Amino acid sequence: MGLPEILIEFKTKAQTAVTRSQNGIVAVILEDSTKVGDENLSYTYNYEADIVKSDWTTTNLDYLNKIFLGKPKRVLVERAETGEDFKKSYNAALARLRNKSWNWLTFPGLEPHKDLTEELQNWIIAQRAAKKTFKAVLPCSAANNEGIVNFSSSGIKVGAKTYSAYEYCARIAGLLAGLSMTESATYQVLSEIDSITESLTPNEDIDEGKFILINDGEKVKVARGVNSLHILSGDKTEDMKKIKIIEGMDLMRDDIRSAFENNYIGINNSYDNKVMFVAAINQYFDGLVREGVLYGDAENTADIDVNAQRDWLAQKYDISEYSDEQIRKAKTGSYVFVTADITFCDAIEDLKFSINME
Repeated sequence: MGLPEILIEFKTKAQTAVTRSQNGIVAVILEDSTKVGDENLSYTYNYEADIVKSDWTTTNLDYLNKIFLGKPKRVLVERAETGEDFKKSYNAALARLRNKSWNWLTFPGLEPHKDLTEELQNWIIAQRAAKKTFKAVLPCSAANNEGIVNFSSSGIKVGAKTYSAYEYCARIAGLLAGLSMTESATYQVLSEIDSITESLTPNEDIDEGKFILINDGEKVKVARGVNSLHILSGDKTEDMKKIKIIEGMDLMRDDIRSAFENNYIGINNSYDNKVMFVAAINQYFDGLVREGVLYGDAENTADIDVNAQRDWLAQKYDISEYSDEQIRKAKTGSYVFVTADITFCDAIEDLKFSINME
């Protein structure tokens, strides 16, 4: 009797998709010795006002302020000890984060530990391979992966202070966590910034998967909302270079997985139940179309994956004479094979305007 519950959950998830996507959670690792020996190494802040200032150094308080400028839903802070125990406590922080729910990771104090940059990007890639939808904003990180944003602007002047790319990753993570799936990071204004070291080759930088800032003469803003993916291979497509598209894919993946786990696992794997699960997913897609997440003129449908079922059955039985309909209705043990064709709504970012003079 899983259908009513899963239909309700999918309907709710579709209706709240945009709201939830603009309330992302930032995880941040802060190297701090303010409270050496304190057993509390994990902190959760829903608002900047929740922060106890005496818990952190002035530098780390500034990083937290920069994150909250983006209006994320929540900030999870993991403290790493300074000194000779740093690497051990840093690894422990990652271990704690592995089992928590969050969207964007930043480590603004990474600069003294540059050798960890590649290690951290590989950790994110490994978590995503394990079906977690974690992403990170890392400085000067040519990871070529949709889960890594390669922030590559420097000389970022805010008032009397100038920030490096490492330090300002915190601000970018907060910005990305605060965006909804109906808007992209492209041309988002960072009004607090007075000036930057401007790229001499912004178009080439973007093509190389670099997330950079530009100055249009009046304000500093994001050049293009891209992640570090820039060399396509395998199942990687052009639209996966865009942060907005990956956010939608990650949200959908989490929604379908949680609904399946909460309402479907454990019931009979009958053909009728498979059909009902597919119907629930299609209702979810319809809701995402209404919310402007999926493109309304596209197909946006799910169905039983007959080809995948045929491959699975062929490993066990002689099905050479089976029709597609027989394959569709065949028993598949504990497996449910589903395929979908969807198209996400992209954001308006480019204009081609031709004027004909007579």
